[in-house]
Amino acid sequence: ACCVALDAGAESIVSSASACGLRGKDYGRPLANDPASAARATRGSEAARDLSEVITPGDLARTGLEPGTGPRVAWQAPCTLQHGQRLAGRVEALLLAAGCVLVPTREPTLCCGSAGTYSILQPELSQELRRRKITALTAGAPDVIATANIGCLEHLRSASPVPVRHWIELVAEALDR
Repeated sequence: ACCVALDAGAESIVSSASACGLRGKDYGRPLANDPASAARATRGSEAARDLSEVITPGDLARTGLEPGTGPRVAWQAPCTLQHGQRLAGRVEALLLAAGCVLVPTREPTLCCGSAGTYSILQPELSQELRRRKITALTAGAPDVIATANIGCLEHLRSASPVPVRHWIELVAEALDR
């Protein structure tokens, strides 16, 4: 389906979920030795973009959003975004450009414990990682925790004392202010 869109003139395949974006960017690798699929899969991988690669802080700055006027946000950088896609710092810049106030978090690279089926296969360790992550994220008294991975979002949301949302929701709300 992605190559059909590319054939029709699409420039990119954009994902708002970091794990899906990582999978899209890696799509060509497992099919590299399949003569029937390799070229199209590689083309799809090369066109894959995370949403944070499409929107720029400059795009948001042109909207006239006031710095520091939005909610206090604790950013939870998913492993799929910071290690897999190597896009650390992009979402944080977008949240700041949207007027959010980023609160400091301890252990920012600590996994939240979701990790796909990890929370099912290793529930005790997963819950301990989640507890540690929520403690680190809430230490700065945020209004909201933002993330880019749906698995992390649901995993954290199930135990967090503050709302957990996708970062693009906060940007959209800022644009509606």
